[in-house]
Amino acid sequence: MSKRTRIPPLSPFEEQAGFTRALRTGNRIVCAGTVGVEEDGSVSPDAGKQADRCFAMIKGYIEELGGTIEDVVRVRMFASDIKDADAITAAFTRALGHVRPTGTLVAVAALYHPSWKVEIEAEAVIGDD
Repeated sequence: MSKRTRIPPLSPFEEQAGFTRALRTGNRIVCAGTVGVEEDGSVSPDAGKQADRCFAMIKGYIEELGGTIEDVVRVRMFASDIKDADAITAAFTRALGHVRPTGTLVAVAALYHPSWKVEIEAEAVIGDD
């Protein structure tokens, strides 16, 4: 079994639920549960700004685990309102348009907190030339 390296928990909920936002196993990094909460705990009412924050955090997680944003191969975006799809897609393009990973955006009935408009997952593969 390969060793798993995890980023430190960012909230008490992670410990309670028993999950990790980002981990590396071998040359693969997986990020999940990323929502656009700012460092001060605030959440922008703008879905595009929330998505920008998600991508900034994902970039940081990947770098902390030894990768770069250019290693991203897959992104999944979950929107609580499909009307926000264009704003979320624009954030995806700003963050990863130059990388051209696969991407999925779907609307879901709700996210865990009512102020969250988008949740994003990403996968990266390091050194897969």
